[in-house]
Amino acid sequence: MRGRNITRSCRRSMGTIMNLDCDRTPVIIFGAIPIRPSTLLKNHHLRKLLNFSQHLDRLAEFNGWLSGWLIAVTVGVGFYNVVARYLGRLIGVQLSSNTLIELQWYLFSIMFLLGFSYILKHGANVRVDFLYASWNEKRQALVDFVGTVMFLIPFCILGLVTSFSYALQSWGRMPDGTWGTAEISLDAGGLPRAPIKSMLVLGFFLLLLQAIAQAIKYLAIYKGYTQVAEQLRTETENLPLE
Repeated sequence: MRGRNITRSCRRSMGTIMNLDCDRTPVIIFGAIPIRPSTLLKNHHLRKLLNFSQHLDRLAEFNGWLSGWLIAVTVGVGFYNVVARYLGRLIGVQLSSNTLIELQWYLFSIMFLLGFSYILKHGANVRVDFLYASWNEKRQALVDFVGTVMFLIPFCILGLVTSFSYALQSWGRMPDGTWGTAEISLDAGGLPRAPIKSMLVLGFFLLLLQAIAQAIKYLAIYKGYTQVAEQLRTETENLPLE
């Protein structure tokens, strides 16, 4: 009698919970799609990861904004160096210096190192997609996810490890663990080398963060999050710096 009541209660609740044998895990019905609570738990974790990726996306947008301003500063410094060089020859006065000349390529390097994460977020990197373009969104997301996890993220970690020791040596770290004098330019009036070499570490770190954000979004698209797919499509098609 008790088992019969359980069967009836299970049948009456078909609009919300479907359990065919009444001894299995209940299946919650969302529209016409049955979703088990274990799946809901996984989706809950995925939504948390998507929220985390949104913070990383905002950081990438800030890096892109900063790189845009660095372009203007780099052009300004380069323009001054050219004018000062020829005007100084004309009037016989040294108007430019090695400091400004090195500052120009320092800014140029920083612009690219900060812009890597922004470029990755908007899909502005060069890619060969004569096969990729004909695939559906889920297959594209799967290929992007595997490529990001297996190649891009390990590459960023390798770059971090290599550039970190490289930067430490530039700051004066000796092989025996002691500290010496930081590296400076060999040209008279040149800039220190250690800060710009440290930017390599920052560049790889920012690229790693955005690679993680992209991997989360690719996984969400593969899991059927259409809003994430639309957002990624908009970011790729509408590049603000173009």
